[in-house]
Amino acid sequence: MEYRQLGASGLRIPVLSFGTATFGGSNEFFKAWGDTQVDEARHLIDICLEAGVNLFDTANGYSDGQAETILGKALEGRRPEVLISTKATFPTGTGPNDYGSSRQHLLRACEDSLRRLGTDYIDIYHMHGFDAHTPIDETLRTLDTLVQSGKVRYIACSNFSGWHLMKSLSISERRGWARYVGHQAYYSLAHREFEWELLPLGLEEGVGTIVWSPLSAGLLSGKIRRGQPIPESSRLAQGGGQGPQVPDERLFAIVDVLDEIARETEKTVPQVALNWLLQRPTVVNLVIGARNEEQLRQNLGAAGWNLSAEQVARLDAVSATTPIYPYWHQQRFPMLGHAGM
Repeated sequence: MEYRQLGASGLRIPVLSFGTATFGGSNEFFKAWGDTQVDEARHLIDICLEAGVNLFDTANGYSDGQAETILGKALEGRRPEVLISTKATFPTGTGPNDYGSSRQHLLRACEDSLRRLGTDYIDIYHMHGFDAHTPIDETLRTLDTLVQSGKVRYIACSNFSGWHLMKSLSISERRGWARYVGHQAYYSLAHREFEWELLPLGLEEGVGTIVWSPLSAGLLSGKIRRGQPIPESSRLAQGGGQGPQVPDERLFAIVDVLDEIARETEKTVPQVALNWLLQRPTVVNLVIGARNEEQLRQNLGAAGWNLSAEQVARLDAVSATTPIYPYWHQQRFPMLGHAGM
């Protein structure tokens, strides 16, 4: 297993991590992802550790906290071997302070996550989304307090806009507080908007990218094909999909090229799609999920090899999209060596 540095930090993490949104299945949305319980979770974790995957990603909002609880029980006796990533911000109740990134909510949310996980520290603590109602200084000061107390090792964000992340980094630098070293973001061959602003920001500021839903909720699993109904067992068919729709012809064109390259490399379609992401700038880690051992072992096969430059270029071309303003205009700026054009 390859390990990469998480942004401008000293933490090295595997290029694949295991996502636990499939643990619990407490409601209809998460049942579509999976309903893994403790015994099966232990088995899947054993497989991950054998492959060198020692980072496990969860969130306090997954199955109403059940995912954290199941992960904690499945990791009993193995905490020193692993890294745990969890998240806060989204609602955990119906009260006025049961969501957000305020000091009030985060301190309680962190304590609740520690209790459910059965640990006294979190390796990577993400803000699951941007809270526009709480001053950024308040959020970052609270996170710095958690780092200074030893309850959190590193902080990261998720689903931020470029200005959200840049302003947060600027405040952390001015105040001397802990800074975001990672950004968990939605990115795949089917959805490349991440590249317009967040990717160059990550390069410039030393923020590593942890990709969630790298197969776009199963669109790139190889199961969605031209002229065929969506399999009833798939997450999409059961209402567990996320992200904007992809035009059918664009999706099928991408899958056609994935099929070609899968035959050339003797890999599967999802392995090729995941490997393409591992060669993108700033990408440090892909969060892979699995309902069962077969899915997990297939996803683990995405690491340890590389697509050729020519294969990457073919996938780049077939998945390219016209960016929105101002990014299409910025792309017209003369590049080095073409100043006269």
